[in-house]
Amino acid sequence: MSDNHLSSTHFSSLNLPAELSQGIEKTGFSLCTPIQAETLPLALAGSDIAGQAQTGTGKTAAFLIALMNRLLTSEIDKAATGSNPRALVLAPTRELALQIHKDSLALGEATGLKIGVVYGGAGYDAQKEMLRDGLDILIGTPGRTIDFFKQNIFNLKSIEVMVLDEADRMFDLGFIKDIRFLLRRMPDPAKRLNLLFSATLSFRVTELAYEHMNNPALIKIETEKVTADKVEQSIYYTSNDEKIPLLLGLLKRIEPMRSIIFVNTKDAGNKVNAFLTGNGFNAGTLSGDVPQKKRISLLKRFQEGELPILVATDVAARGLHIPAVSHIFNYDLPQDSEDYVHRIGRTARAGTSGVAISFACEDYAFALPDIEAYVGNKIPTERVTAELLMTPEPPLYPKKKPRPHRSQKPDSNQRRRRPPRRSHS
Repeated sequence: MSDNHLSSTHFSSLNLPAELSQGIEKTGFSLCTPIQAETLPLALAGSDIAGQAQTGTGKTAAFLIALMNRLLTSEIDKAATGSNPRALVLAPTRELALQIHKDSLALGEATGLKIGVVYGGAGYDAQKEMLRDGLDILIGTPGRTIDFFKQNIFNLKSIEVMVLDEADRMFDLGFIKDIRFLLRRMPDPAKRLNLLFSATLSFRVTELAYEHMNNPALIKIETEKVTADKVEQSIYYTSNDEKIPLLLGLLKRIEPMRSIIFVNTKDAGNKVNAFLTGNGFNAGTLSGDVPQKKRISLLKRFQEGELPILVATDVAARGLHIPAVSHIFNYDLPQDSEDYVHRIGRTARAGTSGVAISFACEDYAFALPDIEAYVGNKIPTERVTAELLMTPEPPLYPKKKPRPHRSQKPDSNQRRRRPPRRSHS
């Protein structure tokens, strides 16, 4: 992290348990980020927090440190909780849940706390067995968490800490009924520590906070008000037919180290990826219907630099910790202004610089005025010139196994003969 992204508050001044301080030191943290400096003293003293902060500001570490401190210093008899979790962290997407789990293992390595994650799409039986064995900290997506809860695999009567991450996204994805179902089955809000974080503290989010939390302190971090200061933004006005040639031309000219190309639909993602692959670019596609194992593998390859280009729908716009993304391309302008902010927030993280290039095409240019009003400035315009356009080779789509036509009937020799009927006489 660059110095201008940090506060003057040292983690060593927070009087944390030694085993937790050891994890913080091992991860390389020394000074708190603004959201950590504002929330941790209050949360460590037992105050509930409703925090507003953009991605990349250190909020995950903020709530994990407060959570672990509470469990490590708790006077509640641990034997009385049995195998049931003592803390629950809810995240809207499996990618974010997995990232929180990864961060928690690093911070809690020396604490002895048992930490697990549950999410849809994979590992059902393994996750169920893990819950039966017992956890201190359960991290999960709402759907899979509520599934196991309704099967009585665990209960929420021993919850000492409740965390809601990306609360505004929970509303967007329709999870709030499930969230409220779980919250109502925990101990009274006054008997637990409640931490809520959201990119925006809208009316619906603050209403949820006051309904299920104990007089939370509202903390808003304005340092990354809307867009990161160090994101160099530009926009090209293109026809639909120019989008692929312009994208290929810019990639060839810029040669970005690591870039995410955002699209609005999975079909657009498949099309873009096919053109990239057909024109010699190494890319992968991440959308909501990609199988979980493939999603994890793609993200790992991208995070480790093996895959330089990721084509993604908004499933990748929030919550993913991907270091050193140099360029963001909005191949399709998002129709929601907040999504624009989250997308370009994938670059220029932790005080670094980055570039965000957007295409205003025939289908999505209508969204631009609202985006510019939301970010508070006009995005600089770049001209589409012939030199920037690259004549594309045909797209390369994955080969599919041919299926027999419905009218084709199996050869008579391939037909299975029915066994002769037995006589009942």
